[in-house]
Amino acid sequence: MRAVLCKGFGPPDTLVVETVPPAQAGPDDVVIRVRAASLNFFDTLIIENKYQFKPPLPFSPAGEVAGDVTAVGANVKDFTPGDRVMAYMGWGGAREELAVHHAKVIRIPDSVDYATASGLSVTYGTTLHALKDRARMKPGETLAILGAAGGVGQAAVEIGKQMGARVIAAASSDDKLDFCRELGADELINYERESLKDRLKELTGGNGVDVVYDPVGGDLSEQALRATSWYGRFLVIGFASGQIPKIPLNLVLLKSCDIVGVFWGAFIDRDPTGNRENMELLLEWCASGKVRPRIDRIFKLDQVADALNVLARREAKGKVVLEM
Repeated sequence: MRAVLCKGFGPPDTLVVETVPPAQAGPDDVVIRVRAASLNFFDTLIIENKYQFKPPLPFSPAGEVAGDVTAVGANVKDFTPGDRVMAYMGWGGAREELAVHHAKVIRIPDSVDYATASGLSVTYGTTLHALKDRARMKPGETLAILGAAGGVGQAAVEIGKQMGARVIAAASSDDKLDFCRELGADELINYERESLKDRLKELTGGNGVDVVYDPVGGDLSEQALRATSWYGRFLVIGFASGQIPKIPLNLVLLKSCDIVGVFWGAFIDRDPTGNRENMELLLEWCASGKVRPRIDRIFKLDQVADALNVLARREAKGKVVLEM
C-alpha cells in the first residue's frame, strides 16, 4: 500500500509517496482502509519540525481520516469489518490504510460522506470543546471569531449559530467575509480595513463581546481582548499568524475576564468519554444538516505537496482533503 512519508524535515515538496508494508492490527487495533484524509494548518508545521508534537521519522502527515474497517484485533468488540468510521491520530493518516487503537475510532452515519467525516475531528472537535466545555457559552451571547474563514473559524461560525450565539466573523478580506456570511455569520469585520477593537465595541453598543475565539494570535489578540465584556471569555485556540502575543494582564483584571486555554489534543486523551460524546453530537448535527464542513479542495495522494501549500499560503476557505 502507498503512503506519504516525511523522511526528513522540510517544506511540502520534500515529502515522498512510497510503497510500504500493509497495516497489521494489534490486539486493540482497528485497521482502516482510508477513503479520505483531512489536512490542517498544523500539518505544514509538523513536517518542518515546528510543531509541539515531534513524531519520529519517517511518518505520514494528516491527523484525521475516514474510511472502512477491514480488520480488527482480538480484543476489539465494538467494530467489525465493513463499518464506516472516522478516527483522529495526530499524524499518520496520509496513506491507503492504517492501524488505529479502537478507542480513537468512531462509527459514522451512512448519510455522512467520507470527505466530510474526515474533516470533523480537529476543527469541529476543537471548536465544540472550546465553546461548550471551556467557554460554557449560552444562547443569546455574542461570539467574535478571528480568522473566521479558516478551518476552525468556519466551524466556530456554524457551531456558534447552532448554540444560539450572535456571531461576529472577522477576517482579512471581503471575499473571506462573503464566505462567512454564507456560513451564517450575523456581522462581519474586515480587520485589514478597520480597527477590530473599535468595531467590536460598536457592534455591541460599547459592552464588548462575551466570547472571543482566537486561532490567529499576533496583534489581533490584544485588540480583541480589549473588546471583551465584563466576565468575558477569551479562548486561546492557536497562533496561525506565527506570533504568540504578549498580553498585558491588567486588561484581564480591569474587565474581570478570563483567558481560557483550549488544548483539544490533550482533552481527547484526558477525557475520552467527553470527547466521544462531543463527536457523536457533531455527527448527529452533521447528519441532519445543521453543521457541515465545507470542502475547499480535494487532492489525490500524489498531490499532497500542492494540498499542503494551499494551507501554507492560507488560500483555503474550508477543508483541504486527500482522497484515496
